[in-house]
Amino acid sequence: MRKGIHPAYVDCTVTCSCGNSFITRATKPQLRVELCNECHPFYTGQQKFVDTGGRVQRFADKFGSASAAVAEREDSKRKARQEAAVAADAAAKAAREEKAAMKAEKAAKYAEKAAKYAEKAARAASDKPTDGASAELISDIDEVFEAAEAADTPVEEAVTPEAEAAEVVEDAPAEDAPAEEAPAE
Repeated sequence: MRKGIHPAYVDCTVTCSCGNSFITRATKPQLRVELCNECHPFYTGQQKFVDTGGRVQRFADKFGSASAAVAEREDSKRKARQEAAVAADAAAKAAREEKAAMKAEKAAKYAEKAAKYAEKAARAASDKPTDGASAELISDIDEVFEAAEAADTPVEEAVTPEAEAAEVVEDAPAEDAPAEEAPAE
């Protein structure tokens, strides 16, 4: 063994709460215990309560009633959860109302654009002689509006690439029109 690092091992007097005392060896010269071989129920064969009520009472005095503290803590947690649920419901309701307002605003905007497209199609039908291509374009536009109304989607999303191409062709200058001459250098 290394020298100088171990505690001294001395004779020790052990005293029990029942009054029994005996000598043994330990690192302390005196020890006080609550049970010994003379009073322990295992050795005596008798049941003995060892100040259990006093220990429980001392614990309750020191730390308070645990059941009341637990009940209070659970109540505060439950109230916090209820408040959080109410706040989340209010936030969800506000978000739904905002979304509905935005949707109504977009619907009004799309209805206005649809009216402009219908007016443009009506002007195109009345201003130009109806040949096969113009009549087909008008019927395509009518189909797009009907599909948009049926699907409850904006007209811009419902416009097909064919209808856009036909619109570009309609806006293009006619082939019979004289082309601008390039300036001579």
